[in-house]
Parts: sequence; C-alpha cells; structure tokens
Amino acid sequence: MPVIFFDIGATLADARTGPDGSLVLRPLPRVMAVLDALSEVRRGVISNPGPSEDDVRRVAAALHAAFPGRFTDEALVHWGAKDSRDIFDRAVASTGGATADACVFVGEDAQERAFAREAGMRTAAHPVFALAATQHRAVLRARVGLPPGRDLSELATAMDETEAVVVQTVSERLVLALVTTAGAQALEQAGFTVEPRGPVDATETFPGSEGRTVAEEPLADAPRPGR
Repeated sequence: MPVIFFDIGATLADARTGPDGSLVLRPLPRVMAVLDALSEVRRGVISNPGPSEDDVRRVAAALHAAFPGRFTDEALVHWGAKDSRDIFDRAVASTGGATADACVFVGEDAQERAFAREAGMRTAAHPVFALAATQHRAVLRARVGLPPGRDLSELATAMDETEAVVVQTVSERLVLALVTTAGAQALEQAGFTVEPRGPVDATETFPGSEGRTVAEEPLADAPRPGR
C-alpha cells in the first residue's frame, strides 16, 4: 500500500504568524478535498518547522488544528531540514515495511523532490497529483483553450473536479496548466480544448517558494506568484 508524505508550507497550507507569535495554517485551495479523497491511503508529513523544539511544537499544533483527523499517525510525521536525502530515508523507514518506490513525497520545491527521488521515493509537485504519483501516471504541461461562450470561472469549476491545476492565465481564452491524461480527457469532455505539451520537468519548482521553513512562509493574505 502506498504512503504519501506532504510538505506543509506552500504545498498544504500558507502559514500566518500572529502578533503573539502563534502560528495558523490556512489550507490551500483543493487540499482538504485531496486529503479526504485519500482517506484510505496512509499519509504523513515531511516539513521543516524551524530549528527549535518550540518551533516543532508550534507547527505540530497548527498542523493538527488546520487538518483535524488527517495526519493521525505520528510515526509518519517527520520534522527537519530537507537539505539531503536523510530525512526522506527516515520517512521510508518509518512506514514499517513499505518500499521507497511505494512512498510519495508531495512538495512544491524541486530540490527537495530531487532529494526524495535520491531516496527512491516518487514525487509530485502539487497535492492534486499525489494519487497519480502512486500510480506512476505522468503529469503533463498543457494549453487549455476556452471556446466562445465559456468563461474562466467555468474552467475553474471543471478543473476543481479533475487532475488539473492552472499555472498561468494567459488570456480570457487561454490558460497554461498541469494535467494528467485523465484530467485532460475530463476537460475535453467538459467542452474545453487541451493541447498537451509534454511531461513536467522534474527539476521545476511549482508553485511556491524555495528555502523557507514553515514559520517563514509569507502571510496567507499576501499575493503569491502562480496562485
């Protein structure tokens, strides 16, 4: 059975630090639906809360407050820097027998995904593609066109129901997206045109920010590139 490990900042949630130093995690769009759809899959966390034990306690409390009942296996929750394959090796070992190839790391940072792959794990850049990663299904870049009479809100609704994520809105008639084959088919059935442009480069960062701990993520109310 697969085990899926998620990064937190810019992958599962945006972090917000209050004046009193408290931390609040605000789940990103579609994340709760993805986690609930994966309710039968073992799920863990690999994330860097910061250097101190207080940081760990603060982020752990915020995680369970933001995602109640979604990460209940403490053995699969790993705190620490993701600057080598070490933490990913420990995560695989914590599964109690799952092979590295049966484990998936979901995170927006390309370098962290590279370390996870060094440990033998599969990777996904966005939670929407976590299930595809467990099934060895590719994620593709694509141009998605809107026919006359359709608007971007309709496309957003269609994307929310399948394996597709907007990368950039080019115009009212064209967006750049990431899709699986199943996602492309669903969008075409919904009346949109999809032109696949090849698999996503595993070295790309999408979306989010590199080199930050959870506590250093921008405020949830701040604009984010690619959101």
